[in-house]
Amino acid sequence: MIRLVLIIILLLLSLLSVFRAPLHLLWYAEILVTEFPWIFILAEVGLLLWGLQAGRYAAAGTVMAFISLALFLVPPITAAIIGRRLPEHMRAAGFGTADENKAAPFRFRKMIPGLGNTIAYKSLVYTAPGVPALSLDFYASKLAGTRPCILVVHGGSWAGGNSKQLPEINNHLAGKGYHVASINYRLAPVHKSPAPVEDIRTALNFLQKEGSRLKIDTSTFILLGRSAGGQLVLTAAYQLGLPQIKGVISFYGPADMVWGAQHPANPLVFNSGEMLKNFLGGSYEEVPKAYVQSSPTTWVSGTSPPTLLLHGKNDVLVAYEHSVRLERLLEQFKVPHFLLTLPWATHGFDYTLSGPSGQLSTYCIERFLESVVAGKPHP
Repeated sequence: MIRLVLIIILLLLSLLSVFRAPLHLLWYAEILVTEFPWIFILAEVGLLLWGLQAGRYAAAGTVMAFISLALFLVPPITAAIIGRRLPEHMRAAGFGTADENKAAPFRFRKMIPGLGNTIAYKSLVYTAPGVPALSLDFYASKLAGTRPCILVVHGGSWAGGNSKQLPEINNHLAGKGYHVASINYRLAPVHKSPAPVEDIRTALNFLQKEGSRLKIDTSTFILLGRSAGGQLVLTAAYQLGLPQIKGVISFYGPADMVWGAQHPANPLVFNSGEMLKNFLGGSYEEVPKAYVQSSPTTWVSGTSPPTLLLHGKNDVLVAYEHSVRLERLLEQFKVPHFLLTLPWATHGFDYTLSGPSGQLSTYCIERFLESVVAGKPHP
């Protein structure tokens, strides 16, 4: 009976591999199910072996265990399928080369994470005296010499989070030869748009001023943001028009704030309408200009920097449609771009770089960076 109860629980959890989480708590469970599937696969195998012993409910439990096992396998198997064509698709988009010595975009054995390398960072205040102090965490490149810099902007619905959020990608990219500056910025509801974009510009000015001391190639910056940070880096990259911004990377960022206001998230998962009001100063009906001005889609042009979008179709906080709508505009203006679509993934899929989504997105980021730093992307 205990075995059957466990199998039923795992069967219900396995549904999150293919369906969107209907509740906020289940959203967290969905990240675990889709990005740490090996845990649940091993659990199912153990329950199947347990079922080899005769029992009253053994047959029914075994059938359900096989069904849930198949569902838990959906993310890694789909990732393997996407991974086979990913190098070709990125080359077609203008990013990467035909180098066959590159590691495969996805490997099953890499899903079980190791301890990884942690790179020490320095906290630096980047704002001028007399204004609210804002800091950034600077991860120096592990490669010697003057190196490009990636400016990372955290998520948190514009009202929370900080520069310490999900540091795994910062460590990884510093290990690959890039400086990484993960910034804090002014938060809602005390500070509203466009304050965080102004903070991004201030941080860029600081890094350029300190370029010699920090050994930064001040002609080459790439912006990277997740969720609310994705909206901020896209807006900054397109609106500021700074030549030193060579590329922008958005993890599941809202790109069309007007559309987002008209199509809110499931309130049982996330109150997106309230978050937008806090950040923009009111509803769309009250401050329509703020919604238009804060939409990256408003600022796309033929001179926008190369763009990498990473988004899961099962995102329950920021709809996948945001990236689709932005992609259409990038295509229209012939801006070099690539959208990595992850059919199983939800919001926050980059919690681990070892999961199916983490492996594929990290591969895309590395190829994208190699290309834009070398100045090779083409429409």
